[in-house]
Amino acid sequence: MTARPTVYLFRTSLNIHFTNPRRLPKLPSKIISNSFPATRLASQRLSAVSRQFSNSSTVKMAPIHKECDYLVIGGGSGGLASGRRASAMYGAKVIAIESKRLGGTCVNVGCVPKKVTWNAASIRETLRDAKSYGFNFEEVTPFDWTIFKQKRDAYVKRLNGIYARNLDNDKVEYIHGHAIIKSKDEVEVTLDDGSKQSIGFKKLLIAVGGHPTKPPKNIPGAELGTNSDGFFEIEKQPKKVAIIGAGYIAVEFAGMFHALGTETHLFIRYNTFLRTFDPMIQEKVVAEYERQGIHIHKCSSVSKVEDLGDGWKRLHYKDKNGEGAVDVDALIWAIGRTPQTDGLGLEKLGVKLDEKGHIVVDDYQNTNVENVYAIGDVCNKGFELTPVAIAAGRRLSDRIFGGRKDAHLEYSNIPSVVFAHPEVGAIGMTEPEARKRYGDSVKVYQTGFTAMYYALMDRQEEKGPTAFKVICEGPNERVVGMHILGLGSSEILQGFGVAVKMGATKADLDRCVAIHPTSAEELVTLK
Repeated sequence: MTARPTVYLFRTSLNIHFTNPRRLPKLPSKIISNSFPATRLASQRLSAVSRQFSNSSTVKMAPIHKECDYLVIGGGSGGLASGRRASAMYGAKVIAIESKRLGGTCVNVGCVPKKVTWNAASIRETLRDAKSYGFNFEEVTPFDWTIFKQKRDAYVKRLNGIYARNLDNDKVEYIHGHAIIKSKDEVEVTLDDGSKQSIGFKKLLIAVGGHPTKPPKNIPGAELGTNSDGFFEIEKQPKKVAIIGAGYIAVEFAGMFHALGTETHLFIRYNTFLRTFDPMIQEKVVAEYERQGIHIHKCSSVSKVEDLGDGWKRLHYKDKNGEGAVDVDALIWAIGRTPQTDGLGLEKLGVKLDEKGHIVVDDYQNTNVENVYAIGDVCNKGFELTPVAIAAGRRLSDRIFGGRKDAHLEYSNIPSVVFAHPEVGAIGMTEPEARKRYGDSVKVYQTGFTAMYYALMDRQEEKGPTAFKVICEGPNERVVGMHILGLGSSEILQGFGVAVKMGATKADLDRCVAIHPTSAEELVTLK
């Protein structure tokens, strides 16, 4: 039987230290007896203390307690933006808690690594198109997925470090651990080593984001697939992939996989995907994906998944044509995201949630509990976009620490893009939404054309589409919606988004002199 280590207690000034005797330096007994007159008495007292702990190998310490003005649970872009502003600009004492990696979904398993992958896919398309411009080269290895993943992971790791340094620069204390709310002014944090800390706070921000929605439990073998987070852990490029989902994540994955040379199957429940976007976007992107050769299984549902061994699976499905099956070496469930509210202890405060588990907030990010706020994907505002969380977080700190009583994010005319192939951009209302609100006062300007980039392509089927729609209302033709599709749409929309946010009219667009030759000039020359 292994002997339990003896625990010694030493008192130095006002601090108490516990230490293992194996780590103490041994001093000659003559030195001890000559130098320390009270050695015998101290030794006797230490022996008594030692006996008290002789039946236990560890000593249970009370949790360390800290206090702060502003406690941020969640180390994503939104929470950290709010915490940094509160500390750096307004001098608040801020503590941020994160159980995973700094940067949240966007930096680690979202926007950033996704866009890097989209860049790789776009380069692959450019290499294909280059032949029409007179370039002639031989592709020995079209794409090395393994090297690409290593470089992408290294980039994300660098960003994690940058986030940590930014917190340090702005004097925000960062604690890595899992937080559970204990009361209206206290949170308990379980650290990586299992120890606990108690943190008292005056104001609490919940910015924990969400996680990929799990597939239905009634689908046998569903666990053989991965989710949108797991996409970034795939070590080897799949030969054939099945993606289940019709939102922007599924559509982006499908476009990237196909462009990089993987046979791609996309399973959607209806006839189109991106169903929250304008009908023009839905129809044209679906048609373009089919033109490119992506296999879109419309009106489909997955019935079961079988393990074929060696990483291969057989996906059984039903659609309007009957039953079918496809063998793939990668299966990705991209069926949405769920707010990360479980296990936080929100019930201790009585924080109100909606039917999907989102924290209910008002226009100022207030929950129904005083001094408790929520931003980002975890709240019910409906815009699960990183810049939205950042903007909402900064304005929240401006209000509660900076004295700007009316500071808040306006959740209207927020631009968004889908990094599909081709890119999609949208701001404001769709045409059906506008007609429902404004009726016959709506006027729509629309165009479709082939971008000049494709001018030297020999075959029409090699050319991608470009389509723009501007939706106006009222006698002044105020722009209430803009929807664009084609090369460069993400960059184009950022500028036009400013105009729409400022209340631009069709006449304002017309007064702007076109930049020629560009695709964007069509937005200021619509008839």
